Amino acid sequence: MTHRRLFFPGFALLFALTPLAHAQFGSGIVYDPTQSVHAIEQIRQGVQQIQQAQQIYTTAYTTMNQVIATYNLAYQMSRMPQDLAARYQSDFSLWTNFSSASAPDTYGNTSAWINALDLGNPTRATSAYNNAVIPLESYPSGSLSQQDVNTQAAIKNQYASSELGQATLTQSLATLGTIRADSETFQQKLANLQADTYSTDPNQQTSNALLGKINSSTVLEIHSQQDTNQILAAEAAQQALDEKEQLDERNRLINQSIYFQQNFPTLIESMTSGVSDSIHSVSLSTTGH
Repeated sequence: MTHRRLFFPGFALLFALTPLAHAQFGSGIVYDPTQSVHAIEQIRQGVQQIQQAQQIYTTAYTTMNQVIATYNLAYQMSRMPQDLAARYQSDFSLWTNFSSASAPDTYGNTSAWINALDLGNPTRATSAYNNAVIPLESYPSGSLSQQDVNTQAAIKNQYASSELGQATLTQSLATLGTIRADSETFQQKLANLQADTYSTDPNQQTSNALLGKINSSTVLEIHSQQDTNQILAAEAAQQALDEKEQLDERNRLINQSIYFQQNFPTLIESMTSGVSDSIHSVSLSTTGH
């Protein structure tokens, strides 16, 4: 009957690592305590290394799961909802050209005005004014100086209002026409921004793409506000001209009142004196006959 020797793994490793020592006298194996302590220390260090390896593996596995979760979140955040455009996209009002309204041009003096409103440019605005507005004529040489001082001042004031009105009107035409001419390109920029905003393309949903769209929308908003300010400035200039004309009218009325009060007594006295002389003359003539 064959007998099997049973060894515990630790003792097997201990005996494997422990060198054999021969007895000083005779043959046989003796136990060396120093070598045994050294082998036990090696086993302890090996166990610690295994535990450290297990800890590193656990940490690496946890980190991997965190990285995967972060990636999944980033991937989810980078995707646009498929129905976002259908839910929120809307149309906006578009600028239209005045030429498309087919304004009548019976005597050929309307088209220049329409071109100025559609295309802008100071030259077109001046041409529009010259074609559609009644021209202002000048007084003949010497005729203005023959008028009294108040009449000359009133005439010069009216000329100033007309000339300022021409400058204000032509500037407004040029401004509005330039804004209208640029509106087509501006509309296309807005359409591009809207398409990129509602796009489901992952390249349009990166952080840099999002920041770029935010910056672009800010620039477009500033551009639009600038156009609005130009229109408001033109309107304010027209209001200033209207107020000037109203002030001129009030001043003319006041001046006429002052003139009347200053000259009425002299005029009445002259008229009364003349009538008295005429009546006296007629009376004397009648008495004489």
